[in-house]
Amino acid sequence: MTAATRTTEQTRHTPVPSLGPDDAARRANLRRMRLMASGLLVLAAIVFVLTHGRDGAWGYVNAASEAAMVGAVADWFAVTALFRHPLGIPVPHTAIIPRRKEMLARSLEHFVAENFLTEPTIREKVLDAEVTARLGEWLSDPVNAERVIQEASPLAARALERVGGADLQAFVEQTLLPRVRREPLSPLAGHLLEAVVEDRAHQGLMDIGFRELHSWLVAHPSEVNRIIGARAPWWSPTWVDDMVVGRIYQELVAWAKEIDDNKGHRVRQALDSYLADLAQDMQHDPDTMANAERLKERILEHPQVGPSVVAVWDAVKIVLLEQLGDPHGQLRTRLAEELGDLAERMIHDDTMRARLDAWGADAAALLISRYGAELTSVISHTIDRWDGRDAADRIELHVGRDLQFIRINGTVVGGLVGLLIHTVSQLL
Repeated sequence: MTAATRTTEQTRHTPVPSLGPDDAARRANLRRMRLMASGLLVLAAIVFVLTHGRDGAWGYVNAASEAAMVGAVADWFAVTALFRHPLGIPVPHTAIIPRRKEMLARSLEHFVAENFLTEPTIREKVLDAEVTARLGEWLSDPVNAERVIQEASPLAARALERVGGADLQAFVEQTLLPRVRREPLSPLAGHLLEAVVEDRAHQGLMDIGFRELHSWLVAHPSEVNRIIGARAPWWSPTWVDDMVVGRIYQELVAWAKEIDDNKGHRVRQALDSYLADLAQDMQHDPDTMANAERLKERILEHPQVGPSVVAVWDAVKIVLLEQLGDPHGQLRTRLAEELGDLAERMIHDDTMRARLDAWGADAAALLISRYGAELTSVISHTIDRWDGRDAADRIELHVGRDLQFIRINGTVVGGLVGLLIHTVSQLL
């Protein structure tokens, strides 16, 4: 490898993240296990020296200690060869992790992708987690619900503040209004009006209209008399006009009062019938549909439509911002109540809970199917950028303590095997 290549490799590598408090504890445990495994090797060596050349029972001990040393050294070599060259000697097929970390990273990436980040695994895990029930229990605590609103209100306020002004007007005039102009609204409006009439949702508006009509007639007799009197013939005497106009005014007031009081009045029924017919015509009658579209075009072509929409939004935004900023306002109080009701349904409504859990599992599985490869690629990309020696040290820090048991087991098993072989040889 040339000097330029080595420089490129060094600049390409990024350091392994610095050690934390947990890593210090791992390092201490690793050091302790190393000392234990090495201590067994030293103990076996001492026993071998002390029993060398002796016969009888000591021969068995000597054979066991000799085999224990062999097992200990062999397993020390095997464990050390994973992370570095034993004794610094570049023996082939040693320092496996520093030399082949890219291949190991790819293998780890594929292992995680094929065994953990799969759609069935993620879907099963999400369903087993019962996220909806847990979230409902958490939200059922008023403190937590208030916390959600408290955290979300500033975010919602900042989002509202960004919507408006010239950008909103440009969106309304360049995108929204042209889109509305292209879409036929008559069938949609007719279907909506039909649903309103069937549900009698318009009755409240009719009540307000007839109530206001009666109140206006009572409060403005002179204006009503002047309007009616303007239709009197020129040749009729004034006193006759006054009597007739007064009588008509009284009948108008009584008529408006009767409509306001009687929810089943014929005028109300006539209006219901007219609205029902209008709803059908707006959906099926070509002439009515054409008239509705022409009315829509005239309204949309008015130069003040765009600014009016923006002005309405600005007024609504001011109210929303004031309510979001008031901890005791109606909006935040209502949001807290709605969160409480939602939490109760998430806990006790089995159908809703199952549906939300299924949606969550499907969403998680969809994300994994589309972006699982990008997620697992973080493993290989990160390890590729690590320096080989640093990566080996970090991996050894996490798994080295358990690997020392291989050395310990090798020492013990080697000693037992050596004892067995010596016993068999003596018997033969």
